[in-house]
Amino acid sequence: MTAKQTGLIEGPDGALRCAWHGNDDFYRDYHDHEWGRPVADDYRLFEKICLEGFQSGLSWITILRKRANFREAFDGFRFERIAFFSERDVERLLGDAGIVRHRGKIESVINNAKRAKALVDEAGSLARFFWRFEPGPKDRPRRIDYQTLLANTTSPASINLSSELKKRGWTFVGPTTVYAFMQAMGLVNDHIEGCVCRTICELERKQFRRP
Repeated sequence: MTAKQTGLIEGPDGALRCAWHGNDDFYRDYHDHEWGRPVADDYRLFEKICLEGFQSGLSWITILRKRANFREAFDGFRFERIAFFSERDVERLLGDAGIVRHRGKIESVINNAKRAKALVDEAGSLARFFWRFEPGPKDRPRRIDYQTLLANTTSPASINLSSELKKRGWTFVGPTTVYAFMQAMGLVNDHIEGCVCRTICELERKQFRRP
């Protein structure tokens, strides 16, 4: 069977992995060492949900290759600082060729930084809030194969989390964006059956101390 049928691809080490990285060295490293690993750091969580917003209409590899530029432009995604960005900062960012120069998405990061500060006051941390939406085993597909992932670009949990964020004034946080965030930050393990990273991520999730 082909990668298009199984969703798996053989890497240079002979191990099978999710095929979406296409064996690009940079992208495969992200797949192997970041995607699906549980995260409790507020800045990383904020960074990821903002970058997922920037990805809208683009590919994730495009955003990933610019991530270092985004981090520099947005002060390491320290939301308590971004919350005080001004129109002058917006204009500065619109002139930064190293990032995606989209006014609505830039302004969304600033808005969401303000919302993030309020959410920390409400919940204690972003991590504590986001991890409340981790689905239980009964709410997950019995088997994570390629066809299951193709058919499920959102989930009840991502719809719920999206709704709660929107109620609090967040933007660019639709259910599909939020589900991609949950996949990447380890709230769910969507490495497909047969991927060498699936068992590794599952072990990390079992050992992970929820906020």
